[in-house]
Amino acid sequence: MNAITDFLYSVLSGINGVVNNYGVAIIIFTILMRLVCMPFDYRSRKGMRKMAVVQPKINELQKKYQNDPKKLQQKQAELMRKEGYNPLSGCLPLLLTWPLMIAMFAAMRAIANEHLAMQAFQYLAGESTIITPAEQFLWVKNIWMTDSPFTSIAPDARSLQMLTQDVWLKAYDLLNENQLQAITAAIRGVSEQALDFTTREAMQTSVQSILAALENVPAYTAAVAPVAGWSNLNALIFTITLYQQYNGLLILPVAAGVAQVLQTKYNPQMKEQQNVQPANGQGQGMSNFMKYFFPILSVYFCLSSNAGFALYWVTSTAIMWAQGIVLTKVFEKQEAKKADTVSGEGSVK
Repeated sequence: MNAITDFLYSVLSGINGVVNNYGVAIIIFTILMRLVCMPFDYRSRKGMRKMAVVQPKINELQKKYQNDPKKLQQKQAELMRKEGYNPLSGCLPLLLTWPLMIAMFAAMRAIANEHLAMQAFQYLAGESTIITPAEQFLWVKNIWMTDSPFTSIAPDARSLQMLTQDVWLKAYDLLNENQLQAITAAIRGVSEQALDFTTREAMQTSVQSILAALENVPAYTAAVAPVAGWSNLNALIFTITLYQQYNGLLILPVAAGVAQVLQTKYNPQMKEQQNVQPANGQGQGMSNFMKYFFPILSVYFCLSSNAGFALYWVTSTAIMWAQGIVLTKVFEKQEAKKADTVSGEGSVK
């Protein structure tokens, strides 16, 4: 898994090296990933479509042999052989892509975390340019933070405390001599201990020193300063703060929810999945639940992650929606052609 993650890390970094903008790089990276997964998605959707044809016949068998489980199992097996259908054909292809998806998320998270750590060091070093144009995307000022007016443009204490030891160590090793001297001077103002990321315990102590030192950096305190009277407000089960230098406008999280609604409501595959459900009404209830659950979950994920991940989520969902429509048309043409062929053979006979 680490080898795949490192490879995808290099791919995303390489794309950024060409386009010099991580937002654009993530969009291109997402398109490439969807192309790689397309053969598996094709087989999965084809299996689901086949199951939509077989399921009504299974429902009939379940009614007919509901008091004879052994006979029901036998008849279902005969039906599967007759139809040439494998129950795993709908989900197995997608399961095969999971290791790739997990590695992709890990690669994106690694890049985001390293940039957050480096930004913290750059604030301590007193640099004038902290967030580069490559880390900005349209209305989002820092793609490694959440697209929201309730998120600061600079990495806050919570984001920095979540970074792991290897992330801090890698970012620290990338610092040049001038940066190290400036950072050391800033740390000396709050702690006598030098920064050390060689062990987990030393890392935790160093992070506390970094957070304390950042409070003495005017540029950083201005970047995380809340709007007067808009700090730690209770909103239902959430606590929110509106920042003077906010990072975004909530466009990507909302777009993620809208894209998921479109995929759920208008994607022909959803009709196929509904046909697969048992005829007892329970499946329909679950389908209606998912119709509202997935959009809400999409918004939550994007509000809990950085704007780079939200951009991936929106792009991927939109591609899958369009891909589902195209594949459905392909399947319909294949089925129509097959039906014409069977009809033609029958007329000859």
